[in-house]
Amino acid sequence: MDEEWELLASFLPAEWRELARETGAMRRARGEITSPEVLLQILLMHVATGLSLRQTVARARAQGLASLSDVALLKRLRTSEAWLGELARRMFEASRFSRAGVRAPEGHRLRAVAATTVQEPGATGTDWRIHYSLSLPEMRCDFYEATDAKGGETCKRIPVAEGDIILADRGYCHREGVAHVLRARGDVIVRLSSTSFPLLEAAEEAPFEILAHLRDLRGHEPGEWPARFAAGGELWPVRLCAIRKSRRAAARAKGKVLRRASRRQAEVRTGTLELAEHIFVLVSLPVEALGVAEALDLYRARWQIELCFKRLKSLFQLGHVPKRSDASARAWIEGKLLTALLIERLIDEAGLFSPWGFEIAAAQSLEGAPGGA
Repeated sequence: MDEEWELLASFLPAEWRELARETGAMRRARGEITSPEVLLQILLMHVATGLSLRQTVARARAQGLASLSDVALLKRLRTSEAWLGELARRMFEASRFSRAGVRAPEGHRLRAVAATTVQEPGATGTDWRIHYSLSLPEMRCDFYEATDAKGGETCKRIPVAEGDIILADRGYCHREGVAHVLRARGDVIVRLSSTSFPLLEAAEEAPFEILAHLRDLRGHEPGEWPARFAAGGELWPVRLCAIRKSRRAAARAKGKVLRRASRRQAEVRTGTLELAEHIFVLVSLPVEALGVAEALDLYRARWQIELCFKRLKSLFQLGHVPKRSDASARAWIEGKLLTALLIERLIDEAGLFSPWGFEIAAAQSLEGAPGGA
């Protein structure tokens, strides 16, 4: 276990131990928590593996890490929110995801919103839905809400400030939710749901025929068209930005549509398969602030992060979400982010084989550290 921890710790940001003290997670060694190493091991044991607070302290005691109560661990989790968030931010900056061009136009803030369900194990048997927002590229959780499993995904849950740009998938493509963002002087870049979000032509009341416009695309050049949508008795101007997928990506998308229809024993319309050959995104920012290529790049960047989130979401299925305070719940989310980024780093490193099983530079960086070689 010590050797495995040394390898894992080598992937953490530089000065991660000092950050524990600077952020208040380790103001002083109290009780059995004698070092940042011990604290982070116990926190990850709880957050990453899905153990409850009581299971975690029992495991920590059995492994000789520390002897503390579940209440003491919850307090430690709460005070570690800033530390876990800063570790996740620095891990993200050093990852391949930070190279995806996640930068907002001047005067704006990027926020990726998502939701996932949590099935708590054991006797609780409780299903929760966690709604959260992450500021990008900081990867900091700036909002969360826990509801029961029936709590729907909508932008109306999210507090929006002027200049915010909400990046979201099709689950958040509802007219009232998008209008909520626009009323608050925010903006959206959201994957359009062609069936549940009817658009109007920009200059008339006629329906906006998405497929007819997509057929005007040439090759893989992106295109855009002005449009409007109705919500709350108002008409809101937007742009539809689109690009044709590669042949391989289009074939995968159409195969997914056909498999879904087969399971439901439903017939697939030809237009549905043609729509699957494209990516189309609803954008509320004017073209002067964000061109079509930039808008699609921002959505692409969100999708790159989504690959990381998919691991995070699978981890979300395991664990007891702390529900006693906002600080503990946010710390739990930040810990999940850190775990997902560590997994990504481990996968990347696994492709670089070393006969002796580790990087020499990584081993040297641990010289002199507590528990190091």
